[in-house]
Formats: sequence, structure tokens, C-alpha cells
Amino acid sequence: MRLLVFGRTGQVATELARRVPDAVFLGRDRADLMDPASCAAAVTDCDAVINAAAWTAVDKAESEEAAATVVNGDAPAAMARACAALGVPFLHVSTDYVFDGEGTRPFLPGDPTGPLGAYGRSKLAGELGVRGGGMRRSCGPPGGVGAWREFREDHAAAGARARQPERGGRPGGRADAAAIAAALVTMARAMVAGQPGGTYHFSGVPDVSWAEFAREIMAQAGLACVVNDIPTSAYPTPAKRPANSRMDCSSLERDFGIARPDWKAGLTEILVELGARS
Repeated sequence: MRLLVFGRTGQVATELARRVPDAVFLGRDRADLMDPASCAAAVTDCDAVINAAAWTAVDKAESEEAAATVVNGDAPAAMARACAALGVPFLHVSTDYVFDGEGTRPFLPGDPTGPLGAYGRSKLAGELGVRGGGMRRSCGPPGGVGAWREFREDHAAAGARARQPERGGRPGGRADAAAIAAALVTMARAMVAGQPGGTYHFSGVPDVSWAEFAREIMAQAGLACVVNDIPTSAYPTPAKRPANSRMDCSSLERDFGIARPDWKAGLTEILVELGARS
């Protein structure tokens, strides 16, 4: 599979390079996401494209929404149109921030969206642009979009419902970059072979709050550190986070055979690699 990846130094792109070292990785010098036309022009000579590049500065997007929307919205849409013209699959990574975070049940891929801030709006613009760029959803032919709403361990811990504040950060399933990259490669290969695309959710299991996640990090690293749950009102940020980040990932397993990974096992691998545990 001749794989083209937008992104080169980010966490997901780095993990993709480990799995598909012969893929072509495009950094800003070859495809600047502030210049969507250059991104579209870079889509050549490939069997599949993964967009692993994005504006990820959630709080900064509140003051620079126009720029964030170009990077997260206009650029992916341009990539999608180019892929559609060539008839090659395009996988784009989105975020749980496209939802309002209300309720407690896991969000389904087809649930109504309602971003709470600029970052979520910019990522939703990307989803809509990708789908409107000639790429069909799961009912369509090979070459559909795998728009991925993911949340990674490096996102800030905040967000709560105004009437019922969550303690310890928004609950959801953590997924490290290695698991995300592995799933993306599996999807890309399946789509190249003829599997239709669509909008899918991906997250680790079990669902936990950020405080519970932090406790597991301390425990696995053998550090004597007490993690105190706090209400999100005590951790103000410019951007409002969704209080509920639970994702229903059942359709991904049904269509691609990709089960939710055990994030605790992934955490162990990361700590071993960092030398924090043996």
C-alpha cells in the first residue's frame, strides 16, 4: 500500500512511521495546512491518504478561530476533494469536541453535533468539508472517509455540565497515539481492498475520568503521588470542554474488526519506553 500521510512530527504521524516506514510523510515544508491548495496538490501517486496533521491548541483557537478553521476545516476538505478526484481512500482524524458533552451515554457517530468552542467548530468544519468534498459515507463505494473522533492523553482535563459539575475531569476512554495509528493503518488497508468508509469513533477501554487516569499513571510509574479530584470550576480554561467524552465504538469493530484497546496496557508500553518502569 502506497500511503501518503499529512503530518510528520506529531504523535500519530510518528507512530504511523513506525508501522509504515515506507509511507510518504508531508511536513509543513511540503504541505502547509494554512494553504489548502498546496495540500490538494500534494495528493499524488498513492493508494490511500491519512491526515494526521491538525491545529490542536484548543485554548488558542478561541482567539484565532479563523486560522484554526483553515487548518482543521478548509485543508482537510481540499485533501478530500483531491482524493475523490483520484478515487483513493482518505482518512481524517476528528475529535470528541464536535459534541456538546451533554448526558452520560456514549455518543454514536450519527448523533447531533454541538461544539462548545472554536476548536470544536473548526474540527466540525473539517468533518463537513470532508463529507462534502466528494467522499461518500459508509453507504458509499471504496474511497469513503474514515472521520475519526478521538481524544488523546495530552488533552487538558477540564469541562463540566453547569448544573452537575463532574469531578476529576471529563469521563471517556483514553487512547494513545500508537493505538490510533494502528487502527488507522488497519482501516486504510481495508478501504484500499474495497471496504467502504464512514464516520467512526475510536477510544480505549475502560472509560475513566482524567483524575482516575492520572492515578493509574502514578501507580504504574511507582510514584507516591496523591491525585485529588477537583471540580472543573476550579480549573478554568479559555475553551469550554465537553463534560462527557464517552464514545460508542461498536460500528468500528463491526465493520473493521477493530476493538477498543486497553489503554492501561498502552500506558504500560509508554512508561517502559520512557524508562519510567521496567
